[in-house]
Amino acid sequence: MATVTMKELLEAGVHFGHQVRRWNPKMKEYIFGERNGIYIIDLQKTQKLFRDALNYVTESLTERPNQKILFVGTKRQAQDAIKEEAERCGQYYVNNRWLGGLLTNYQTVQKSIQKLRDIETMREDGRFEMLTKKERLKLDRLYEGLMKNLAGIKDMGGAPDMLFIIDVRKEDIAVKEANRLGIPIVAVVDTNCSPEGIDQVIPGNDDALRAIRLFASRIADAILEGKQVGTEGGIAVAEDEEGAVEPAEIDIAASLRKAGVAEEEEGEIEAEVAAAAGEADIKVADQTWETAEATHADPAGGSYARTEPGASGVEEGEVRPELNKMASEDMIEASNSETEESNEATAS
Repeated sequence: MATVTMKELLEAGVHFGHQVRRWNPKMKEYIFGERNGIYIIDLQKTQKLFRDALNYVTESLTERPNQKILFVGTKRQAQDAIKEEAERCGQYYVNNRWLGGLLTNYQTVQKSIQKLRDIETMREDGRFEMLTKKERLKLDRLYEGLMKNLAGIKDMGGAPDMLFIIDVRKEDIAVKEANRLGIPIVAVVDTNCSPEGIDQVIPGNDDALRAIRLFASRIADAILEGKQVGTEGGIAVAEDEEGAVEPAEIDIAASLRKAGVAEEEEGEIEAEVAAAAGEADIKVADQTWETAEATHADPAGGSYARTEPGASGVEEGEVRPELNKMASEDMIEASNSETEESNEATAS
């Protein structure tokens, strides 16, 4: 998690304010004391408020990872740090001059951005080389001037969702425009500035290069952390929703076809799956007596012919009359056939 220690604040010189005669009374609660005509900022309050600001940025980016954060710092010692840290975290910046109406009159600024893109397109497709030398020089000067002011916002595509400002006294127009549009502001406020209109105040030195780089780097770290947490959370939720499939809805055939299994193999696999699911394994005998006897063998090892009397639940006395009747019928049929044969022989 992005944070800051007291040692880092001291080493960066965050506690040094402006001269006593240049102070703003509204910053009185953040001032520790005075040394050699210079106000000293209370670093305990700075550390607490800076951590609160970092948490605010991280939580905001976690909820909406696609937010646009605009880094603003046009003083000379802040230009390089603002540009580097904004590019590192994939955000936007203004480090040369704040154009009046950049937020409240963004449609007009978009026209200048379109001019910048047109010149870039001309350079890519070869139309730039077809112009005369004087026309090329004129476009070069125009391109350089546009790049100074619009290089950091040409891809922003609309008003930002949050501002991070170094030196709110110098960037007072940016503060007023953001307040009019309701855009939250996180800003470093020195002893000569007013904290009014700032949502997250960070009392500290806004003139030292090391202090500016410390503030900008921690804000960039908070942005990256918030985007990472928010993006990973969205992916995890999407995977959970896609993976929640009811067992009854699983189509075995469709799954096998997707895996590239042939139809013959598919039938074999489906049969194996059905058998594993608890279907009975039924043997079908042929129409011959041997196979039927082998298929329907006695579980105890013997044949049904050797079943003990009464074992099947039928008494012996009930079985024998039926057998005697069947035997007598066979004998009568045999005697009748013999009589017919003898009569035919006598007649012949």
